[in-house]
Amino acid sequence: MKRGGILHPELSAHLARLGHTDTFVIGDAGLPVPPGVARVDLAVSLGVPGFAEVLDAVLAEVETEGAVIAGEAAGSPAGAMLSARLPGAEAVPHEEFKQLTGEARFVVRTGETTPYANVILRCGVPF
Repeated sequence: MKRGGILHPELSAHLARLGHTDTFVIGDAGLPVPPGVARVDLAVSLGVPGFAEVLDAVLAEVETEGAVIAGEAAGSPAGAMLSARLPGAEAVPHEEFKQLTGEARFVVRTGETTPYANVILRCGVPF
């Protein structure tokens, strides 16, 4: 048994297959997942698990070089949380954000209910 880190087997497997410049999404409970994009569903109930908890766990394991968030998050609780963790994130209109999710390798669905608690992460390399 793993001692720590990501314990969810499906999420761990998806993260392990990522390569440089691949993108994936961590989203709230309501973010639509485009057809053909894999979904890792972590939602247990509304609010569980929270977006910030999942994001923190993933960022501890994955090297990233970029992030995209919805511009509508600015000034919201989700926007404050995202900018604290991802200060250089690119902001795009929410409709464009949803279109970009179609290019992602997979989407992680959390139980989060805070509007605009969504991010597209682009993988980097640790060297």
